[in-house]
Amino acid sequence: MVAGDKLSDKGKRDLILIERALNGDQLAYAKLMEMYRESIYYMMLKMVRKEDDADDLTIEAFGKAFNRLHQYSPSYAFSTWLFKIASNNCIDFIRKKRIKVTSMDSAYTNSNGENVSIDVESSERDPEEIAIHLEKVKTMREVVKTLKPRYRDLIEKRYFQELSYEEIAKNMDLPLGTVKAQLFRARAFLADLMEKTKESI
Repeated sequence: MVAGDKLSDKGKRDLILIERALNGDQLAYAKLMEMYRESIYYMMLKMVRKEDDADDLTIEAFGKAFNRLHQYSPSYAFSTWLFKIASNNCIDFIRKKRIKVTSMDSAYTNSNGENVSIDVESSERDPEEIAIHLEKVKTMREVVKTLKPRYRDLIEKRYFQELSYEEIAKNMDLPLGTVKAQLFRARAFLADLMEKTKESI
């Protein structure tokens, strides 16, 4: 990867960290996350208006960006690329949420006095989809069991018991920042394991 001549000093600094990360330097990943986490979080919070969702989406954004880091091109700033991944992921999240909560089977009258019906995609699963979903959940639980106990506990509390970050911190007697950082690592491990077993789910 060759640094773009048009990059700012900040962009060139990011590029050095990216090259170090791609060469296996875990501290470089941590530094990139440290520099942009707050900005990404507040952008997510502005879009979804819920702190827990913003936290999850922030972690997902970094997870997706780090998994695709080899695709980054220095012809534009890393921050631009990262914010694009984060916003696209957030938009997908919002769309899925809206499909789940929207239900309109009655017509309404438009400004021309015409009755217009709205067809909305149903969020109800048919029996076959339910069976497939349950099988995926079962497989995911089996994969989670293979994580280290600390990471397994975090994933189970957050995604199976649906506890908030604050509840997990209190339950495990850990600082809130530690819970968030360890959940980020736990999700990375889980994503890697799921990738290896995706043929079965």
